[in-house]
Amino acid sequence: MRLEGTKTRFSQRHPLLFGVLMIILAVALFSGVAAFFRSMGWTPGAIALSGDKIGIVHIEGMIFDSAKVVSFIKTLEDDDSVKGVLLRVDSPGGAIAPSQEIYAAVKKLDEVKPVVASYGTVAASGGYYASCPARLIFANPGSLTASIGVVAEFVTVAEALEKFGIKPEVLATGKYKGAGTPLRDLTDAQREQLLDLMHDLHDQFVDHVAEARGMERTRVAAVADGRAVTGRQAVSLGLIDRIGTRSDAIDELKRLAGIEGKAPVLEGPVEERTLLQEIVGSLKIDLSSSLPQGWSFYYR
Repeated sequence: MRLEGTKTRFSQRHPLLFGVLMIILAVALFSGVAAFFRSMGWTPGAIALSGDKIGIVHIEGMIFDSAKVVSFIKTLEDDDSVKGVLLRVDSPGGAIAPSQEIYAAVKKLDEVKPVVASYGTVAASGGYYASCPARLIFANPGSLTASIGVVAEFVTVAEALEKFGIKPEVLATGKYKGAGTPLRDLTDAQREQLLDLMHDLHDQFVDHVAEARGMERTRVAAVADGRAVTGRQAVSLGLIDRIGTRSDAIDELKRLAGIEGKAPVLEGPVEERTLLQEIVGSLKIDLSSSLPQGWSFYYR
């Protein structure tokens, strides 16, 4: 029996609220520590701060922006303690220029230290383009890869608008300038010009794959018809090197880097998350399937 007038603790009066506050405090403390380590260039996988390390670069989802991946690759390139880098790819492709920027960064990195790629569910089109300069490429037998080609997507609504009595008007300073507007169908000349542009982008893709893989261009061009292939098929086509898991790829990377036994890992790029996201879990909404306004070209 409690004596009247005796004060009880807040935790006793409101145990549920007290528990929630303690969780928030713990997460805030964890987030602060994690942010400090990120600012120092360390990641959760890098438990040891000395000795030879390996880096792991994740290329995931639709590739619309290369900045974070390229920046992290540069960080690994400049870190002398990182002796080799694994590219873990799970991407169906994406925009052309970002895929090319990652390609260039991977190629440059492999000139400094060994890079081995490991394909998950899919590493197709831009995902394959970005990673093909790796010294060795591993894929699971059922990984989907290749899909070398270019696609352009846009819609026209002129006919639908006219059914509602709306007549669209487009003014442009040249016959090609308005190509792809949803308010007007393509002319034959515009369609021909866009296809010519796409063929050039396609040729760039083929050229870079041939260069990165050390293959005859004609051999790459023969399968550069947009087809996706399995990892097992990709080996016979010369598009990848070996069938194997991520673990197999890491073992080979350590061999190439001269690392024996376990090695600390620098893994990224790290996605910045808000305190609320840390508390309730990832609240990220994936909008990668939404097309930008107008039309765009994709390695996808």
